[in-house]
Amino acid sequence: MKTIRYMHPADGSVQLGLVVGDDVYSVTDKVPSWTDPVPMWRALRALGMDTRAAEKRLCTGATLSYRSLDAAGRLLPPVTAPEVWASGVTYERSRVARNAETQLQDSVYDRVYNAPRPELFFKATAERLVPPGQSLKLRSDSTWMVPEPELCLVLSREGDVIGYTIGNDLSSRDIEGENPLYLPQAKIFAASCSLGPALLWSDPTVEPLAWEIDMRIERAGQTVFAGSISLTQLRRPLSQLIRFLLRDNPIFDGTALMTGTGIVPPDEFTLQPDDIVAIEVQAIGQLVNPISTQRAHRATMETGCLM
Repeated sequence: MKTIRYMHPADGSVQLGLVVGDDVYSVTDKVPSWTDPVPMWRALRALGMDTRAAEKRLCTGATLSYRSLDAAGRLLPPVTAPEVWASGVTYERSRVARNAETQLQDSVYDRVYNAPRPELFFKATAERLVPPGQSLKLRSDSTWMVPEPELCLVLSREGDVIGYTIGNDLSSRDIEGENPLYLPQAKIFAASCSLGPALLWSDPTVEPLAWEIDMRIERAGQTVFAGSISLTQLRRPLSQLIRFLLRDNPIFDGTALMTGTGIVPPDEFTLQPDDIVAIEVQAIGQLVNPISTQRAHRATMETGCLM
């Protein structure tokens, strides 16, 4: 079962919708309090209803077109994530890239790659999230920035996996490379993260390690970078990342946990304004974000308009 959150084209109200092909069935029309997947997940769990039965009961009535909602810029992050956390150095390619950017001789990245404890760090609040199709913003004090395409887990406060989505962890390689203690500045800033386009709900038939992540970066209509990786190359079990995140750390319903990237552009590459980043996991969909500057973000905040 796959859901999206969107602004209804008629009145701008926030809706939760079930996606079947190009058809979007409004869940909110049937249960007005369900504008986010978490209350729906809790209700279905209390009723003992699986996703297939829920989908059958809720896929009724009028539909909207997913492609039309996407083209009109009406998609929202698929969950109202109060916090986004991220994992680092969970793929060999990430370890190599971090070593290339660091200025330290004794690499902390080699050590964390092989350590029992994973690298986990805070990435974003809901206010820093960018909806699908909207602009991620480059840091004004960085000259080496890259997108990091990641599988993202959406969790309950108990640590259950509600579902899976795609994350784009926009990062500054030069700031982190100068000193690992600058990691928060390299990772946390306005419009630094996007989730979407949909939430694929967890059930026994969903096998995320069978998926591949693909990323393409376009500039002036040309592909300037493309890469893909199988999730079988993820070094750490997803359950281990969740377990360490919850260790002495209460989380909230809808918390998102990004699981690390295995796709890193070459060292000479940096994002530029007007680039377009497209990340795809076939089972979930394609997350597309243009790239802009913080100046554009400040102008947006001042006018109160969503870019």
